[in-house]
Amino acid sequence: MDRLVEIRRAGAVDHVTLNRPDVRNALNADVIDDLTRWAAAVRADRGVRAAVLSGAGKVFSAGADIDWMHRVRGYTEQENVDDARRIADLFERLDTLPVPLIGRVHGAAIGGGSGLAAVCDIVVAAEDAVFGFTEVRLGILPAVISPYVVRKIGLSATRELFLTGARFPAEKALRLGLVHAVVPAATLDRTVGQYVADVLAGGPAAIAAAKALIPKVAFASPRDVAGLTSATIATQRVSAEGQEGLAAFLEKRTPAWARPSA
Repeated sequence: MDRLVEIRRAGAVDHVTLNRPDVRNALNADVIDDLTRWAAAVRADRGVRAAVLSGAGKVFSAGADIDWMHRVRGYTEQENVDDARRIADLFERLDTLPVPLIGRVHGAAIGGGSGLAAVCDIVVAAEDAVFGFTEVRLGILPAVISPYVVRKIGLSATRELFLTGARFPAEKALRLGLVHAVVPAATLDRTVGQYVADVLAGGPAAIAAAKALIPKVAFASPRDVAGLTSATIATQRVSAEGQEGLAAFLEKRTPAWARPSA
């Protein structure tokens, strides 16, 4: 039986592929469990410095699995709470990965598929990609993914898209900040590769610290977080990585982490 989530390591990069093309890479309990286990493993694996999330077949992810919907329709309210908490845990783990998560979106990213795009640090979409938070059209709502979507595209855009459930093209996703690059499908992998090269050029500890810092300072007064930001940069400057990076810059050489053998 094929794995529902394929993990392929290439150097310091994990390529994570949703592998249910026959059902448009729909999310179900098994996929959620597999992704959760992978996210937990990455935290303990210093050999991973970046990850690319993609979908097999014609689309990225069409959201929730129909068979799964049939099952949860018969759940009690408490069973629904427990089920939703598993999904919430996955999105929190993906959002707080210590390495950059790059989304490679083609075809469609609907419902939870758009939610996955929202927790990616960088998203590259094919020109023909379609997004949508369509849950209200099923009489439900995109509750679990809402914190990540609001944080990424803002209140006004979230209100429009959550309340209408309308699908929208990649160019609109780009304008809203859900996507960072829109390219022809033929150059999708090349553009993703460029982003991977960019993040591998940075110090891994510095990137992890920067990623962790962003939500702590978002919307805060600079004065209120001055102590945090000062301590964060000071810690990184005196670290082995910070010392190596500064030395490499001053000596006009490539830092250790960016060398081919790194």
